[in-house]
Amino acid sequence: MKLSTRGLNAWYGPAHILFNVDVALASGEVVALLGRNGAGKSTLFRSVMGLLARTSGEVQLDDRPIQALEPYEIARRGIGYVPEDRRVFTELTVEENLIVGQRPPRPDAPRWTPEQLYTIFPNLREMRRRPSGRMSGGEQQMLTIARTLMGNPALVLLDEPSEGLAPRIVEQMASAILLMKTQGLGILVSEQNLHFARLIADRAYIIEKGHIRFAGTMAELTADPALKDAYLAL
Repeated sequence: MKLSTRGLNAWYGPAHILFNVDVALASGEVVALLGRNGAGKSTLFRSVMGLLARTSGEVQLDDRPIQALEPYEIARRGIGYVPEDRRVFTELTVEENLIVGQRPPRPDAPRWTPEQLYTIFPNLREMRRRPSGRMSGGEQQMLTIARTLMGNPALVLLDEPSEGLAPRIVEQMASAILLMKTQGLGILVSEQNLHFARLIADRAYIIEKGHIRFAGTMAELTADPALKDAYLAL
């Protein structure tokens, strides 16, 4: 499965946020969308998922336009979305949260079960009977991702998965993403953390003030320190 945007523009009210953005993601690869706060990363994800009132350009899934669909229809086509804010059902246990996210398997996507997800996220296995409201922020982030995978998507958009996490949890998150990739999942990860992106990504885009400033491999990005200084340094 392949997701692509072509000439994508997006607005919040009168404010023009994205400018002719072209990105692509295919099953079995991890792509990093890098940029500072306010660069347009979350807006791009929300645009792809049909959550903005005003956009223009094209969003295609397997070369078919999806920008006119409702968000739930886009999700049903096989795109999972994990927003930046951790959204768990705090009164439900870890296992109950996973069951809530369960959907029928898809012929063109990996099929996930709670047991498989406990292998990827061992912390969740230990807490399977714990109410999710009694988990740390990093553990809730893992649960949010795992619950999204229970919908058996072919592609997943992860918005800032490492933000605010302890270094140990960041390393676990990187390992989990690489394990997801081995199952054929395509993952677009928005990040400010270049080190984290280097651990997981095959390719990268840099977005700045709503414009794509770089598109290439992680090796190419790493070899050009001027890009980091210009668009990623704080």
